[in-house]
Amino acid sequence: MSLEQLIDDCRNNDRKAQEQLYKLYKSKLFAVCLKYSRNYAEAEDNFQDGFVIIFNKIGQYNFKGSFEGWMKRIMVNNVLQQYRNVTYLDMVNKDIADEDVEVDIDDENVPLDFLMKIIQELPDRYRLVFNLYVIDGYPHKEIADMLEITIGTSKSNLARARMILKEKIDHYSNTQKLPSAK
Repeated sequence: MSLEQLIDDCRNNDRKAQEQLYKLYKSKLFAVCLKYSRNYAEAEDNFQDGFVIIFNKIGQYNFKGSFEGWMKRIMVNNVLQQYRNVTYLDMVNKDIADEDVEVDIDDENVPLDFLMKIIQELPDRYRLVFNLYVIDGYPHKEIADMLEITIGTSKSNLARARMILKEKIDHYSNTQKLPSAK
């Protein structure tokens, strides 16, 4: 069955087609939710809610652009919607925002599961801005629009997230045993 036929069947509330679509995209879309959520359980909730939205809005997909991209956008927007009203991190600190703190998320000595864990531990806005900017490549203007914050706040939250991650990665690297010389 073609993707177009599968989408059309889902538009007609065909449960078997919906199950097939779910199975086809569940790993990729769950990974998106996991990246933006605080923990695994929250990611599961966001994932299920996101799929409900996808099935409710599938009639709005107009076959222009990637269907997978359309679904990912729904998943991201679903997670972001839960954090839009959180304002306790909406402070702008230009000194921090102007610092260029580099975080090496590709460091071969830091396990991926540790990186995922420390990213998920970031405060909500820091985590969202970090993922949107560093992982997904959104510009600060678009992040600001998506989260309903200022561009300065987006930059500040990114700088703070990088500082926290850098500290945790440095601590991890300093506590690992160095191989002994032979």
